Formats: sequence, C-alpha cells, structure tokens
Amino acid sequence: MRPCSRLIEFSVPKASRPKPTPVLRSTADFALHVGLARTTVSRVLNGQPGLKQKTIDRVQRALAETGFTPNAHALHLKGKRAAMVGICMEDLLTPPAVRKLAALQQVLRKRGFSSLIEVFTPGAGRDVVRHFLSMRVEAVVFIGHFHREEIEARIAELIAHGTPHLVIDHYGLKNANTVSLDRAAAMTALMNHLLDLGHSFFGLLGIARAPTSRYDRMTGIHAALRARGLDFDAVTLSLDRLHERSNDFDYGRKLAGSFLAQPHRPTALLALNDAIAIGCLRGLQDAGLKVPRDISLAGFNNQDFGSMTMPTLTTIDQNIESTIATAADIILGQVDATPRAKPIISMIEPALVVRESTGPARVA
Repeated sequence: MRPCSRLIEFSVPKASRPKPTPVLRSTADFALHVGLARTTVSRVLNGQPGLKQKTIDRVQRALAETGFTPNAHALHLKGKRAAMVGICMEDLLTPPAVRKLAALQQVLRKRGFSSLIEVFTPGAGRDVVRHFLSMRVEAVVFIGHFHREEIEARIAELIAHGTPHLVIDHYGLKNANTVSLDRAAAMTALMNHLLDLGHSFFGLLGIARAPTSRYDRMTGIHAALRARGLDFDAVTLSLDRLHERSNDFDYGRKLAGSFLAQPHRPTALLALNDAIAIGCLRGLQDAGLKVPRDISLAGFNNQDFGSMTMPTLTTIDQNIESTIATAADIILGQVDATPRAKPIISMIEPALVVRESTGPARVA
C-alpha cells in the first residue's frame, strides 16, 4: 500500500509576527511614523533648544529603531553646519599617505567632524574643490605631493572663499598652510649614520627621479656630505634613468642588478622608500651578496614589512601620529577663527630607525 504523505502547515499568530521596518525616505515620512509634527522633528534633528526631554527621547528612540538618517545636504540648506572636512588625496596607492588619511579621519571623527574624500587627479583639482565648497565643508585638507601651479591655484581659491585649508606633506607652496615631515633632516640623519659607519660611496635608489620630495631629500644629503668635506658628485651615484618605475619592488630589484654591474660599486644604498629597498635587498641576495656585510641598505617610511625581512631594514619613521595630531589642531583651529595674514608652517621631526641592514663599510 502506498504511504500517504501530508503537508503540515504551521501558522504564526499575527500578534507574534515581527513588524516590518518602515521605509522612511524623508523627514516627513519619519515624522509621520513618530507621530509628531514635522517641524518638531526637524527641531530635534537640528539640536534646537526649547524642547521637552520626553520629545527628544521619543525621536531618538525612533531613530535607533528605524535607522533613519536625515539628509545632510538638506540640513545645511536650513542653516545647520555640515561639520564636515574635505580631504583631497594625491592618490590611494602610497601606503604612508593612506595611513595619514585613516589617522586623520579617526581624529576628526573623535572631534565631531565627518570626512568627504576625493582623489586629486591632474587637471581635476578645480572640480574637486568646488564639489567640497558646494557641500559646505568647514575646511579642506590636501595629503600628498601635487602639481605646484594647480595646487597653488586651488589654495588661492579656498582663501578667496574664506574656507580654511591645510596641505600635509607638500612643503614650500605659496600662501599654503602646511604640515610636513622634515625630509631634509631625515636624510641628513641617515647619511650621518652611514658616514659614521665608514661609508664613503653611496648609491641613490629612486631619489633622483622622485616627485617633489626629492628636493628636500637632496638638500639633506648635500648638507651631510658638505659638513664632512665631501663632494656630492664624487661620492654618490644614481642609476634611476636605466629603469622605468612602475612596481617599486621590481624597480628596486632591477636597480640592484645595475649597481652590481658597476666597476666601482657603492658601499651603501639609500632608497626612496621601503618597497624599493626591499626589492633591492632581494636583488642583492639573489646575486649572492650579504647585507650588510657586503653592502649596507636603508629605506624610508618605516613600513611594517621592513621589520620582517632578513636582515631587518634600517629606515626613517615619519612620525605619522604627531603629523596628524598637529594637522588636526591646525585645521580645526582655523574654523570660525579670524583668517591669518601669514600661512602656518609646521615641520615634523623624523626618527631614524636603525636595524640590521646597515653596518660598517667593508674594507677592500
């Protein structure tokens, strides 16, 4: 006999079914849901005084329950401050710049400001700044190194508009408020470390063809050599021109091969950043050399992976926490303040991090 099967249905009493979350697309929808006048809800959302605490609590509970978020653009059209800072990045490919962005966002959030982020592609700076101004940002921060004429034009536009600004990293811009690592001091400290170890011939990896920061770095190198009575052209060598820089690790590896092919090779190599230095380290090790026994190597930026290599990498730390704390104080200190006649210029002290990749110069 064929078994009989039955579909058994269970019904849930209407009273125990969860109520669907209402779709609230506007303040008017939200006010209707709460059961209050739209003007009353708007006064609560705008933080206006003169309201009963039970009314405020009622609105706050409904906000938590529904997840409703008022339109920020509509709020500042009604006179409420945006409490927003525009952040303009050179790009999102440079690890130290991304770390500065993340740290700045965190500090601003703790101080009650949100962030609006844009990437400053060449030629699009005007559109970026005007977007920030249309959103009524309280201030604009630029992070990175930019085309000088374009960034200076944008700064002039912000000054004319009365909007506070700050540039992090790009030093020496006309009328610009800046916070920048003292890269000249960083390179002087690194060169003195190597000179004290007896090195007298130096290879520069990626520094000669670097962006704007190369001027500051070269200034520091020249200063250290001049103080020891050494001629820059006689004791330094750059082979940057021999290779196209696309991937920094590969660029460093290729540069290592080119330096090893020289009849008179340097005893110490200084890289533009840690990635180039580690690529170079791999190239040196592939060729059978020992670092620092045969040649010393130093990077720049103190990225985490530099402490994981064998040997660990001597480098320069940018003191990012100090940079961002200073930047936040400067930019927020300008909000609602009388514009200054002279720009604010702050230099951040670097820190030399000595690890295993640098040692005494090998005696021939």
